[in-house]
Amino acid sequence: MAFADLLDRLGGVGTFQILHSIFLAFPVLMVATHNFLQNFTAAFPSHHCEPKPIINGSEDLSYQELLKITLPTDQKGQPEKCRRFTDPQWSFLHPNATLTNITGIETETCVDGWVYDRSGIRSSIITEWNLVCDLHPMKQMAQSVYMVGVLLGGAIFGGIADRFGRRSVLIWSYMQMSVAGSLVAFLPSFPCYVFFRLISGMTFSSILLNTLCLMLEWMPVKGRTLAGTFIGYVFTSGQMVLAGLAYAIRDWRWLQFSVTAPFYFFFVYSWFLQESGRWLILNGKTDQALTNLRRLARLNGKLEEGLKLTKDEVVAEMQHEISNRKSSHSILDLMRTPGMRRITGCLMMVWFSTSFAYYGLAMDLQKFGISVYLVQFCFGAIDVPAKFVAALTMSYVGRRVTQATFLILAGAMIIINIFVPLEMRVLRTALAALGKGFCASAFMCAYLYSGELFPTEIRQTGMGFSDVNARVGSVVAPVIHLIGDHIPILPAIIFGTAPILSGILALCLLTETRNQPLTDTIQEVEERRLKNNWIKQEALKMEITPLAHKTDTCFKDAI
Repeated sequence: MAFADLLDRLGGVGTFQILHSIFLAFPVLMVATHNFLQNFTAAFPSHHCEPKPIINGSEDLSYQELLKITLPTDQKGQPEKCRRFTDPQWSFLHPNATLTNITGIETETCVDGWVYDRSGIRSSIITEWNLVCDLHPMKQMAQSVYMVGVLLGGAIFGGIADRFGRRSVLIWSYMQMSVAGSLVAFLPSFPCYVFFRLISGMTFSSILLNTLCLMLEWMPVKGRTLAGTFIGYVFTSGQMVLAGLAYAIRDWRWLQFSVTAPFYFFFVYSWFLQESGRWLILNGKTDQALTNLRRLARLNGKLEEGLKLTKDEVVAEMQHEISNRKSSHSILDLMRTPGMRRITGCLMMVWFSTSFAYYGLAMDLQKFGISVYLVQFCFGAIDVPAKFVAALTMSYVGRRVTQATFLILAGAMIIINIFVPLEMRVLRTALAALGKGFCASAFMCAYLYSGELFPTEIRQTGMGFSDVNARVGSVVAPVIHLIGDHIPILPAIIFGTAPILSGILALCLLTETRNQPLTDTIQEVEERRLKNNWIKQEALKMEITPLAHKTDTCFKDAI
């Protein structure tokens, strides 16, 4: 609470906060492109077997005639993707020949490779390493491994940031993304691609979590909603930027490098970022905190106020938080007290279901049968109005209602899509985009809301643990898609039900944080919980007392 007062004294939301937020935002823009990159680097072009070489008689054949005698066709009359005839079927060149009945004709796998339609996609990992037919699951495996990396990043970097600082971890993360992303682009084998994509995924979590935490901890109470909304829109912009880059760069290796190269620049200027003043004070680094506060005051036009600030004053202002702070924390502290158990348990469900539904919708854009570039842009653009509405409701209604409402709406859109015929591609795409927009708004609220619910001394550990649950959802989502091969309706039911249930849970159990100061210690969380319980009990007494008086009066009248 006292640190928020210091920020207000030193200019509130001023030049320092604006510049700091802008410098933190650029890496978020580019890290968003990495998250959805495999929609393009692992795109499946149309393909079929390489026709079997024919020694004699093929000189006068057109390519279409060659396909007709060497490849069976599917139900749509297109060449089969994974089989070819063992011997050429010359009879199929006859004008009255039918190609639908090939029972009894011997076929074989594509032993000479595949032919790819490169009119839309010049190259992808699919065409480079022939990840088709029997190797088709390798695409989903690569995406799942990336999501495992995102999960590990949330689990590892959250605790490290609480111990070593937000700025230090961000500097390391920018360099890690630079190196790992470049190696993905230039190493020649699929195992190397998968491994360094996992490393990139770990960095994705670190950048998002530490960016938001560093931004919030330098932001006064009245600016936190704006900061959370700003980062949400930056992430959305990254999705639309990816659509344009992928449309312009059709080679997957150059596309991979183009979204990685900016991180070298981010690494250079990250040394000029300022470590969280809250974290520095709570970790006994008051001299550095005082230096950073004076820099903030100078940029905000409050130089005299900054010079008046002393080390003893800073320590005195936050003496309560410092005295209540434990020397070290572990993930067990998230469950040790009743207030922390309630917060952690609810946020586990919120983060899991939001990510589960989000990636269930957003990571396989080719299934909609419309231009993948257009779908990617629309899936990003839908976030603009959705997040604007979320920002308004967070500011004027509250975080709790906003979180619950968008989760319930996201689940509803997914379930409604079950009843739309497959032929209505545009409507199905529109409903899916709307559901994805609601999920994105729920994500934006979850990042801000969670940052406000967890206390400073364990905020990054809590955010990291929440992020782990989100990444579990993103890892599980591809597995649920596989169930659709057997029961087509089941994935949509599961994807829709999970956010609805978690939205109801959040509405019932979480507390409101709008216009409330950030808590710095677990003790403060428990004090706030007890205070809220006391207020509820007093309100209940106020409701019961008039009712009891009225009942007593009616009883006396009856006598």
